[in-house]
Amino acid sequence: MKTVKVGLIGFGTVGGGTVDILKNTLPEIQRRIGQTVEITIIAMRDLQRTRPVDTGDIPLTDQASDVVNHPDVEIVVELMGGTSVAKSLLETAIRNGKHVVTANKALIAEHGNELFALAEKHQVMIAYEAAVAGGIPIIKALREGLAGNRIEWLAGIINGTGNYILTEMKQPNADFYQVLKTAQELGYAEANPTFDVEGIDAAHKLTILASIAFGIELQFDKVYTEGISRVTADDIRYAEQMGYAVKHLGIASRTATGFSLRVHPTLIPDNVLIANVNGVMNAVMAYGNHVGPTMYYGPGAGAGPTASAVVADIIDVIRWKHQPTEDRVPALGFKADQMKNQPVVDIDEIETAYYIRCFALDHAGVLAKITTILADYEISVEHMLQEPSTNNSKDATLVMVTNTVKENKLNQALQTLQALDEIDGEIMRIRVDALG
Repeated sequence: MKTVKVGLIGFGTVGGGTVDILKNTLPEIQRRIGQTVEITIIAMRDLQRTRPVDTGDIPLTDQASDVVNHPDVEIVVELMGGTSVAKSLLETAIRNGKHVVTANKALIAEHGNELFALAEKHQVMIAYEAAVAGGIPIIKALREGLAGNRIEWLAGIINGTGNYILTEMKQPNADFYQVLKTAQELGYAEANPTFDVEGIDAAHKLTILASIAFGIELQFDKVYTEGISRVTADDIRYAEQMGYAVKHLGIASRTATGFSLRVHPTLIPDNVLIANVNGVMNAVMAYGNHVGPTMYYGPGAGAGPTASAVVADIIDVIRWKHQPTEDRVPALGFKADQMKNQPVVDIDEIETAYYIRCFALDHAGVLAKITTILADYEISVEHMLQEPSTNNSKDATLVMVTNTVKENKLNQALQTLQALDEIDGEIMRIRVDALG
């Protein structure tokens, strides 16, 4: 039985999971591919650090270059993260004729266009299922399972940390920063949680999903990105009273003038299946013109789920690596010469409904003044809640959900409202999407 030799760069949680799966599931893998897989070398930053799993007699090194230059390694698995060093290492691996498996969403989102071109030039593959949504095979679903469809839109909960925080904030009087602290203590959030709570991690993943869904170049710098740090427990409570759930979504869709790529808090109807995805779980909805709406659900991170995707990619590479380049499944689902450099529309041009929360002076005529200003901008109110102050303030909390309106028009209306003497503090705005 032929042996395919693999080298790992990075030996943290996912690296340990990959070694564990290859060790304990090898007979099943051999039945699938008729070959065996051997980890030939592992690079880790600190050789003195406690290892996540027993490595047996696998050689270890603290020099990642030993892996990409190893004469026997056919597949390089990159699990170190970051972009600059990882990019240089993978370029070397590709030039050395080695196939690549990576879980590095930032690297693919920001440098994938050039890496895929280099891989095609050297007739090797880059597989990256583990880069998006952990154990959910969403890359294969979009690229292969839905290949008979024109994808119209997709929307996903693709960051488990943010979803955990919004789930826990359903508790009365929950505080964002206290919930975040708990998430850090449980290991769901990093010590520096910026990438998760401000939407950068989700934007990397959305960039990849949109490219596969629509056949457009990777354009991370064009993704509108907004975090969840301004969402309050009251916002979640008011949304529930009106029949909505608040989720941090990545949304990609076709428009008349290009493509919309955006990550932001979103109100979605509570009878939509994805509205009930809670905790650290991930889910992605995709709408194909023939199949209609489909949803993919599962764990988005962790040793087992993510390593499962890594090993699946190793298996795919072994299956495909002897096929002619033109017969392989394209990295982004479309032939390289068919990828389009389509415009990404500015967020100001997006049309959606909006949730608006503000503190307004609780006097007669104030509500009429607010609705008149909205009407001046052709904005109508579909739902409204008013809650009197509970702290002896003269303000009342006013919550509204509008009709569908273009974002730039809503911004003009909010700017006018914000200037009113009767409005106290900053107006909160969250987009609403029916996902249908």
